[in-house]
Amino acid sequence: MPFGSLWIPVIVSAVVVFVASSILHMAIQYHKADHKPLPNEDAVRDVLARGNLAPGVYFTPHCPDMKQLKEPAIQAKFEKGPVAIITIMPKGAPVMQKHLALWFLHAGDDGMLVMRTTGTVAFAAYALSHVSDSIWKAQPWANTGRATLDGVIYALLTGLTFRMLWPAA
Repeated sequence: MPFGSLWIPVIVSAVVVFVASSILHMAIQYHKADHKPLPNEDAVRDVLARGNLAPGVYFTPHCPDMKQLKEPAIQAKFEKGPVAIITIMPKGAPVMQKHLALWFLHAGDDGMLVMRTTGTVAFAAYALSHVSDSIWKAQPWANTGRATLDGVIYALLTGLTFRMLWPAA
């Protein structure tokens, strides 16, 4: 089967998942609980701005060598807190067009095999990718649970879309 024949199911499934995601995030809004506001946001923002941080992911207290975790000074920093992973994004409002464009660019058997295969891959991408955030980045497990539920929905929609539009169907 020519690779080009898969473009229609790829694009249509991306649109279907985008619509489902829009409903989950904007209509049902159960992801509102994923992020909490800082009680002193302006003061924290001022401190971060003074650091003139380049976009990237920062960890505090920083401990580049695992051997340093045994040092009393490093242990004291962890005990005192805060312990945080901070993502610094480029200045300016989020450019939704860019994010939406990136959303759609990610990337002959019987219908059930096509559905199982594409649905499984979609589940791994949309749902399982969040588990490591709870394990390693201290994201609340409730966030991962909601993301996993989203992943199940997106995987089913992706699998169904591919089954309906598969070139050999």
